[in-house]
Amino acid sequence: MSYQESFIRYLKYEKRYSSHTVVAYKNDLDQFVEYSTIVVGEFDVKNIGSDTVRGWVLHLMEQGLSPRSVHRKVTSVRSFYNFLMRQEIVDSNPAVSQILPKVRKKLPGFVSEESLSGLLDDDGNFDNSFEGVRDKLIVALFYETGVRLSELMNLKEQDINTTANFIRVLGKRKKERVIPYPSEINVLLDNYLKVRNQEIGPTEYLLVTAKGKQAYEKLIYRVVKKNLAKTTSLEQKSPHVLRHTYATHLLNRGADLNAVKELLGHSNLAATQVYTHTTFERLRDSYKQAHPRGDKNK
Repeated sequence: MSYQESFIRYLKYEKRYSSHTVVAYKNDLDQFVEYSTIVVGEFDVKNIGSDTVRGWVLHLMEQGLSPRSVHRKVTSVRSFYNFLMRQEIVDSNPAVSQILPKVRKKLPGFVSEESLSGLLDDDGNFDNSFEGVRDKLIVALFYETGVRLSELMNLKEQDINTTANFIRVLGKRKKERVIPYPSEINVLLDNYLKVRNQEIGPTEYLLVTAKGKQAYEKLIYRVVKKNLAKTTSLEQKSPHVLRHTYATHLLNRGADLNAVKELLGHSNLAATQVYTHTTFERLRDSYKQAHPRGDKNK
């Protein structure tokens, strides 16, 4: 068995990576081996130096790969050599400390307040069928609470306190948090439960399919994409966009960054600070319009 095969088995059976991730690692490693074989002749893990990895990085960039893809491929090789070092097959990792192309941070997309309010307030956007009232509740819960997709899928009736207006969710690392919501959610919730109980009956999970099964990922994605298409031209129309929108609108209206961090369930402030880039654009526009020397005409 080759070292590459041992590494792939390690990822699959010990690390228990998904099949998709394992295939990605294998493809990246195969490409590196192929390149190294052409450059140095015979591929030998002990004879591969940092210059070979550096040449591969340049080769990938010349092929037009995005910086993000280059980073991922080098990470695969670095992980492979870390594995070999733990096995005491090699003494050093040639993929460490490589200068890589800068990955441009993509600012999160969000929907305007007017567009979201128009979507939820216009009765013509959702009918009174089971799917209609459920879909409206899905969009509203994403926007009004900023929950993650997995958190929404696993929400149960007992997780919602309609008296105090908050939901209780179990986030990443099994960390529980409480999220407040506006009273209008109770109206949508009452309407949904009435229709659901009449047509399907009580269910374990709050959000279900027309057959009473727990709402699944693709269904919720489809619901969000279909309804966001009614109000925005954003290329990405996903539950995560509504989560971005929730955070952005809170910050635009003066919410404390630490409070937003807690509401989103982020483990550190750095994960929340990405939203300040978006709100900064709005602040800069306001400055240009309001300040006497704000270059409003430039």
